[in-house]
Amino acid sequence: MNVELNLPPKVTERAFARLAQINADGPMRALRVAVLGGGCSGFQYDIKLDDPADDDLILKGEGQSVVVDPVSLPFLTGAVIEFTDELIGARFVIENPNATSSCGCGTSFAI
Repeated sequence: MNVELNLPPKVTERAFARLAQINADGPMRALRVAVLGGGCSGFQYDIKLDDPADDDLILKGEGQSVVVDPVSLPFLTGAVIEFTDELIGARFVIENPNATSSCGCGTSFAI
């Protein structure tokens, strides 16, 4: 990987704001960002609402939490977690400097 290992992922204000909207009508949940094997490029992102685990990295902002498990963390070093709202849909996206290629949908990548 081409990024310094001690550079944690960053979450944008827009992503934290969207998570706050999601959590406004229900129980407070963290946004879990994980990397799994699979997808058309070798790895894929798994983004879901979840509760933090004891060994997760917890990124906080606007009263919200984004969590990354220790296995996924090296794949997300230096990444930016963003929320986009475009004509094709609204979603959380990962801008990952470690990815050497990715698929058209943006959920699968190679290192």
